[in-house]
Amino acid sequence: MNFLKRVLATIVGIFVFIGLCFVMLMIIGAIAGGGSDDKVKIKENTVLELNLDQAIPDYKPKSEEDKIFNELFGKEGHNDLFDIISAIEYASKDENIKGISIKNLNLQAGMAQTKALRDALKEFKNTGKFIVAYGDIISQKAYYLNSVADSIYLNPVGALDFKGLSSEILYYKDFQEKYGLKMEVIRHGKYKSAVEPYLAQEMSEANREQISVFLNSIWSNMKNEISESRGVSVAQLDTIADNLLTRTATKAADSKLIDKVAYVDEFNDAIKNRLGVEEDKDVETVSIYKYAKYAAGKIRSKKAKIKDKIAVIYAQGQIMYGEGDEKTIGQGSINKALKDAREDEKIKAVVLRVNSPGGSALASELIWREIERTKAVKPVIVSMGNLAASGGYYIACNADKIIAEPSTITGSIGVFGTLPNAHEFMNNIGINAESVQTNKNAITYSFFEPLSQEQHDVIKEGVVDIYNLFVKRVADGRKMTPEAVNEIAQGRVWTGSDALNIGLVDEIGGLDIALKYAAEAAELEDYKVKELPHYEKDFEKMLSGFGFVQTKESLLKEELGARNYEIMQKMKNITKMEGAQMLLPYDLNIQ
Repeated sequence: MNFLKRVLATIVGIFVFIGLCFVMLMIIGAIAGGGSDDKVKIKENTVLELNLDQAIPDYKPKSEEDKIFNELFGKEGHNDLFDIISAIEYASKDENIKGISIKNLNLQAGMAQTKALRDALKEFKNTGKFIVAYGDIISQKAYYLNSVADSIYLNPVGALDFKGLSSEILYYKDFQEKYGLKMEVIRHGKYKSAVEPYLAQEMSEANREQISVFLNSIWSNMKNEISESRGVSVAQLDTIADNLLTRTATKAADSKLIDKVAYVDEFNDAIKNRLGVEEDKDVETVSIYKYAKYAAGKIRSKKAKIKDKIAVIYAQGQIMYGEGDEKTIGQGSINKALKDAREDEKIKAVVLRVNSPGGSALASELIWREIERTKAVKPVIVSMGNLAASGGYYIACNADKIIAEPSTITGSIGVFGTLPNAHEFMNNIGINAESVQTNKNAITYSFFEPLSQEQHDVIKEGVVDIYNLFVKRVADGRKMTPEAVNEIAQGRVWTGSDALNIGLVDEIGGLDIALKYAAEAAELEDYKVKELPHYEKDFEKMLSGFGFVQTKESLLKEELGARNYEIMQKMKNITKMEGAQMLLPYDLNIQ
């Protein structure tokens, strides 16, 4: 038996050795052949294809390891928001790029990200180059982006989704009472409705008010921009939405929201005709992801000799106490990035890009403190993405200047705590928990026993203390009185446009505006950007590019489906919550 074990171990060792040699040879080849822009050749009369079929994060770290593995696996390494925007800007000056084609857009971006992309396309169009768009089915968000195009084509049997915005929230009070599984809730703030679904079976008037206000604010901005691009009045756009007058391709054309009902081959022929390409020839095209890589290399080469830098630190995802990663904000990685930027003499200013619904109050305070230390040495400007709410606003409020998009969801200055409780459920199935303790409060809280009034009061005291500290942080950072902050706080959510009017942000704009203010504050005429933070590499995820290696994430997504996997991740995050939370009032999903 031992002999067989040794033989098997030897065989396994040989295969592992061969596999490692294979990987090392590929890495060496990637290092030798990578890092060059020669693989992407932009020919004359080329059309840039903007088919955004991948999720668009604000930030995707691009370390040397990432570059090597992207080369190995044939993956596109430049699919984050600002690489795409930089590529569009670079294309506007590239003589070989004649126009942009937007085709069958499966847009996976938030409202603020979509606005930033649309602004970049608008600037491209202002150079005199063309933008054309085609869709079999065009979603409402995709149409908002596409509406900037010179011409929009829709499949004859397709449809355009244009009906206004909505948001739906599930309520669990009756479920809790029926099954005996409930959430003990302690909150502070009239509008702090993250926990409302556990306390009621219907939406409160306060919550309905704030949702209605910010949905109408976002919808108003969308309509104004679509109206300007399409030459259709805002009032008529509401009529079209109310009566679903784009539900068929013909109706969409009659409503003047598209220009032509056509098949994709006719769309391609129209591009050929615009470029003067012969009918039997193909149009030269390049995908946005490949072009983004090409443009990034060119921009990097152009700025190679510039010494001064502005650090852009990306804080994206829910705030969780700990190290953090690409999908969550932890004080570990963010504070290290802030410290590195503060101590690097070549970095003259910091832009903090926040895209977060909030989370841990403790982690938010620790990040706030590191920003305060950094601000004492160098200018700190905040750029807000889709979300900068609750804890996301907490880590932004003491910046020298705050820039938000019109549709950014921000504010939500409030605090809550939730404690799962199964006392009634356990009673229903015949289980009783008994405890022994040396002191009165040795058991602060039990999952199996109801929350006592004394326990509730102690926890509520902590929640109120954190709320008051939150208000003070905002008041000090925004040069307001605590009373004035309290009037617009209490957990209420605001759009970037409304936040500007009440003093929570300084200006409407994107990352480009934030960089401009950072450069002005640091007195820089020219600079290059250093993106932070860097994260430890997960070798399993890197190897997932091979067909025979799958991560737990990819396997679960495959089995559960993307939406169910997303729900599972949210439930997993709930189990990781510790202490008081500063979180967006609900899982915001604008339809």
